Amino acid sequence: MDNGDTIQGTALADYEATISPIPCTQQLSMYKAMGALGFDAGTLGNHEFNYGLPFLNQVLGGGLDVDGVDATKKCAGAGFPVVLANVVSNKSRKPLVQPYTLLERTLVAKSADGKEVKLPIKIGVIGFTTPGIMNWDKRYLEGKVTTEGAVEAATKYVPELRAKGADIVVALLHGGLDGAAYSASMENPGLHLSKVAGIDAMVMGHQHGVFPDTAATPSFNLPGVDHKAGTVNGVPAVMASSWGKSLGVVQLALQWDGAKWVVNKSASKSELRNTQSKNAAGATVTVDADPAIAPLIETQHQAAIQYVKTPIGQTDFRMSTLFADVGDPGAIQIVNQAQQAYVAAYIKASLPQYAQLPVLSVSAPFKSGFQGGADYTDVAVGPLAINNAADLYLYPNTVYAVKVNGADIRNWLEAAAKRFNQIDPAKTTEQPLVSTFPGYNFDMFTTADMQYEIDVTQPVGSRIKNLTYLGKPIDVAQEFVIATNNYRATSGKSFIDKLDGSGTIWASPDANRDVVIDYIRKNPAVTRTANGAAKSWRFAKATTAGPVVFSSGANALSVAQAAGLTNVSLLAADDGFGKGMSKYAIDLSK
Repeated sequence: MDNGDTIQGTALADYEATISPIPCTQQLSMYKAMGALGFDAGTLGNHEFNYGLPFLNQVLGGGLDVDGVDATKKCAGAGFPVVLANVVSNKSRKPLVQPYTLLERTLVAKSADGKEVKLPIKIGVIGFTTPGIMNWDKRYLEGKVTTEGAVEAATKYVPELRAKGADIVVALLHGGLDGAAYSASMENPGLHLSKVAGIDAMVMGHQHGVFPDTAATPSFNLPGVDHKAGTVNGVPAVMASSWGKSLGVVQLALQWDGAKWVVNKSASKSELRNTQSKNAAGATVTVDADPAIAPLIETQHQAAIQYVKTPIGQTDFRMSTLFADVGDPGAIQIVNQAQQAYVAAYIKASLPQYAQLPVLSVSAPFKSGFQGGADYTDVAVGPLAINNAADLYLYPNTVYAVKVNGADIRNWLEAAAKRFNQIDPAKTTEQPLVSTFPGYNFDMFTTADMQYEIDVTQPVGSRIKNLTYLGKPIDVAQEFVIATNNYRATSGKSFIDKLDGSGTIWASPDANRDVVIDYIRKNPAVTRTANGAAKSWRFAKATTAGPVVFSSGANALSVAQAAGLTNVSLLAADDGFGKGMSKYAIDLSK
């Protein structure tokens, strides 16, 4: 089973979707590989919608009856049934994609006397994606489709599957686990979906987490979640991490009662099989690649490589997010510069009503170690090519401009400062600096014009100190235009209310990544002085009785030193979490 976020997320995916779009008759490279591996069914994640509905229609083989799409188009398709029950076309009032499929297979079983018996089985597969697509890809989906809650859709369609003879029903949920009360707009409704009668197994995703989790202190510590049994409210389930790091396996114990198959859930089991392990030397080793795959996609693979090697500039410093959490703007400033210049130029040319407002930009460290020591933007000194820009800007977002005031900026930065735990200055034991708040939400300015301090000794919401614009305390009523991305501008209401789309003054058609590429082409000599040293923020000074610690890439202290972060020190080459990271300390008194 494929659980979505499949057609986007790599340079090859971008190449086939936007740079050199594949013809209707050609199957997507990812689907070619999946065909060789024998996938039986799949669902759609939120990233399947990133390239718009016409492209999705093409790669799924055509037939999407929705405004703006040629439903008569017949294309190569995925090669396996793709199902999605909770996205409805406004045009047809029916599911955008078939809500479910019924797979007919033959099982080899053993009878009570030990003899092998071949028996048919009907496997129902139903899919659900996160309703967040309506915010994240609003420009493609608004007015064309509507989402339903996973529980509502399952309650409607699982009985249909059973009525059509499904012996077992597998739910593919592009969502995870959240202990909050259920709502139809819930991003991760797995806990509630598992309670819908008739679901025998559940595949989860979206959160990039693992289930079952064998760690000493497992994630998703919620009522009804049993890591040992591998069940959610008694339903065998898996969540297989991200980027192919694990294969989720649900093994259902089935018994034939003479007329149908019955699932013995207590005898079923779930597990993750990791594709990566550590060898004796401690290096990461990946399972052998299937030799059948590479030849299938070689032509497209090489074409994408040639594209991403296109030179665009030169850098005199290592541009990384290794220490973005503690003040290094080295890989973020150039993104902000590109976004600011792009929006300012458009306003000057086309939006004269905003011409008197200052234009600033925020961005965040999209890669900040969540997946381990290699999960950082890290561009070496020397030539810059398109693939480096893809490292600097990971996602296929588009540039948006929002109008806010000084009070909004303070609240926006307060929300971003959730990135940090509250530090107790009197505590003598180690305190971790960085919270579970995602790095990609740690928005920051990188300009001398906007200055502020983050006081991590204070609770969330009371951390931004000495916020100034052009050297003076910021005027709460002064208006600004902020360059950001479509994701933040339309689904950032948890930051400030205006980031629900209502504050947007321009939704550009251009990808942030392409804007960065264009900016570097126009300013090819990238230097630390001009593009990587503008620190808008620092931590408010605080003397702590014990160490304040954080993890980052292995043995990378020289990167912090080169960025002028003299208050950072290396505590341990191995932070002990098994992700290839080192432990560092920061002296908040300096």
